[in-house]
Order: sequence, then C-alpha cells, then structure tokens
Amino acid sequence: MKSEPTREPAVAGLFYPSEQAPLLESIQRSFLDSRVGPGKLPPTVRSDERIYGIVSPHAGISYSGAVAANGFYEISRTNYKDIVLIGPNHYGIGSMVAIMNNGAWRTPLGTVEINSELAHLIEKNSKVIKGDEFAHSRDHCLEVQIPFFMFMWNNEFRIVPIVMIMQDMQTSIDIGRSIAGAISGSETILVASSDFTHYESNEEAHRKDIKLIDSILALDVVSFYTILERERVSACGYGAIASVMTAVKLCGATHGKLLRYATSGDVTGDRDAVVGYSSIAFV
Repeated sequence: MKSEPTREPAVAGLFYPSEQAPLLESIQRSFLDSRVGPGKLPPTVRSDERIYGIVSPHAGISYSGAVAANGFYEISRTNYKDIVLIGPNHYGIGSMVAIMNNGAWRTPLGTVEINSELAHLIEKNSKVIKGDEFAHSRDHCLEVQIPFFMFMWNNEFRIVPIVMIMQDMQTSIDIGRSIAGAISGSETILVASSDFTHYESNEEAHRKDIKLIDSILALDVVSFYTILERERVSACGYGAIASVMTAVKLCGATHGKLLRYATSGDVTGDRDAVVGYSSIAFV
C-alpha cells in the first residue's frame, strides 16, 4: 500500500525560524507588536462572531508577521476544525490550480493532517482544480500561515491547501464556488494568502493598495479585477483573494473588515521599494 505523502517545510530557516523555541518567540513578538500588530496575545475568551475568512500576507515573519497577526488574533476566539488555504504558485510548477488532497504538512511545531474528504470534494466540485502534491513542494505562501494556527490551536485542526498559477476571474469564481459548496454548514475558515503592491514607493503602494482593498471590503469581485488591472496593482495572490471573496459571500459574509494595512517600509523604515501587507477579515 502506498503511504500518504508528508510535505516537508520548504522555507523554515528562511522565512521563519526552523527551531520550535525561536519560532514560538517570533510569533509571540508578532502578536505583541503594538505598531502594526494587535499588541496583545490571542484571547482565551470565545466569541460567537462568525468570521468566514481572512486575507493574510506571506513575507518573512520579521516583515509581515505582525500585520498577519491581526487576522489570526481576530479568529483566535473561535476554534475552526478545518482551514482551506489558497495562495499563488510562485514557482509555476505543477497544475494550473493544484490541491494537495492526501497526507500531511510537517512544521517545526508539529504535523498537520490534510482533510482528505473535504479536499476531494472541493476538487470534484471544480472544473479547474487538480490533485497535485508536487505543485506545493517549494512554495512559501501557505507554509508561513500554518505556524500561527498551531500557536493558537496546537494541531487540533486539518488543512486543505490550494495554490494557483492561473488567477483570472473565471478561474477564481470557479474555485470559490467549489469551496462554498463543499464547506456549507461546516466549521471551516478560509485563508487567502497574498501580499499587495511589490517594489514601489511607500506612498504609491499605500495609494494603490487602499483602492484595491476597498473593493475587497465590498466583496465586489468585478470591481476588484477592474482596479487590479487599471492601477496595475502587483498583488501576487489576487486570484486567491478573489476565490475567497467569492466563497465567503456565498457562505453568508456581507463585507470585509480591514484589520491592518502596512508596508515593509512602515516596518523597517526603508520606504523606497516596499511591499504592501494587509490583514482583512470577512464577516
């Protein structure tokens, strides 16, 4: 019998510490950052607020970790059983839209299982999603999200990872509909992994990104793609954002809530060629 695959970390030691103790310390610092982070550790008090999904950045933890922590703090009051993570395929390897539908992902904080049943159902619902383990082997965009969840919930959840080469509107809508049909009524949170404007001035990144964020908050996918193209916003995971916008709206979300926007320049002080980061919750 063929054993189920275990994806090994691809960017541990590069995007975040490869050892457990330093990684936990880095995550704690991200939450406690009072400039662009939430300024506090996740609460233990549960909330009945329904959060359908988040947009979360995926740079190195020292750059975007504090911005990302805002979204994780927001969802930490509710324990979701499953997490569907969607991001861009930076390496262009494997299928155009690839889901890993068996096995597990190993992290410095432990191993997380894939919800095989949910992954296969999402794939079955879609015209474009294909099961493909190889497509996930090198990319960082989903990997950097998982340690935050493990910090909050140990490994008491399962994941469904999806990466996209093809990110046009039709593809994103197909993915969003496929996910919404599969997760209806379940305790599932969606994560769109994306950075925003890349390598422009701090002022220009803020200007462009806030325009795009306004369309995200309105859950307006058509406007989102219009602004993306008109303003030439170099958001790497735009298809992931549109997929999650589509899914959460079908599941009952009415709007997005901007939790934090900042750039690498706001974090490091080097404002000449920055990358934009945003943390958004869909409610």
